[in-house]
Amino acid sequence: MKNTNEKPLYGGQAVVEGVMMRGKNAYSVAVRDPDDRIVVHTEPLNPAIYNSVISRTPFLRGMTMLWDALGIGMKALMFSAEVAVPEDEDGSEASEKPDVVREESTAQEATSTQSETVEMDASDIFAQPMMIGAVALSLCFSVGIFIALPAAIAEVIIEGNEAHLLSNILEGVVKLCLLVGYIWAIGFIPDIRRVFSYHGAEHKTINAYEAGAELTPESVQTFPLEHPRCGTGFLLTVVLISILIFTLIPLPDPLPNTSLDNIGIRVISRIILIPVIAGIAYEFLRFTAKHQDNGFIRAITKPNMALQRLTTREPDLSMLEVAITSFQRVLDADIAVQESEAVAAD
Repeated sequence: MKNTNEKPLYGGQAVVEGVMMRGKNAYSVAVRDPDDRIVVHTEPLNPAIYNSVISRTPFLRGMTMLWDALGIGMKALMFSAEVAVPEDEDGSEASEKPDVVREESTAQEATSTQSETVEMDASDIFAQPMMIGAVALSLCFSVGIFIALPAAIAEVIIEGNEAHLLSNILEGVVKLCLLVGYIWAIGFIPDIRRVFSYHGAEHKTINAYEAGAELTPESVQTFPLEHPRCGTGFLLTVVLISILIFTLIPLPDPLPNTSLDNIGIRVISRIILIPVIAGIAYEFLRFTAKHQDNGFIRAITKPNMALQRLTTREPDLSMLEVAITSFQRVLDADIAVQESEAVAAD
């Protein structure tokens, strides 16, 4: 029998001066604006995706959830940019952004009073046709840099099926170097460092909730920066699983009467297998996150947790307040749905 007391798997994403949280039935974006208010937008998740058979089917749900997460993440980024970086009347970004662009805060910095929270309808922002194009563009960029480029480099250095294992290991090493190098490099950008601090606030808030702690900035601050279901760990898992799968599947010979060479075949095979790898990585992440009480599981997920040190920073109390506000919205939405379902059942 299913455990009805089992908590939903909450997740989220850091955005510009804020945090997006996704629950079982809704997602919410909370952003601190230049007037030091917390501006919030909440809306229900697409039931056609989250209540479908595919969303409950292991190894199929991974790619579906990933695609929708990209869409929601892009919406959240656009919303946060609209709120945190206001424009002047002439359409240019405001030259002064009080409390938004400032020096990186210390973990001890606190807010003396609770910030004003205001709701904002962002339907017009989220309904823009450019949303699909932005998601597609980001996917093309990711595929080109982190999939096609490593595959091409490995094929140039080690041609064809010769030394197949070595070739795939080299491809995986190149992927890993590009991934870690990219994350490490952008971490030097001040605005990105602030986003990484909000990423830490997101993790701490979910860790506190899953531990049953009080959701106040002071309480949440004591929890770890890392979380076993983090997207950063997912990327590392994808790289490692891709090495294993591509090693087990030999590179096919180029098709006759076509212009495809070994590089083209290798790149296409990598793109075709993205859903398979994403599905396996998603299930691996869910399983290991659920069994963190097991010493062996903790050991094999240490690289995932360590990599998160590059994408998280210690948040201050004002950042934690934003993350908690976003999380509380999705928590309230889930509770409301549960209560309505209980009433209907009675």
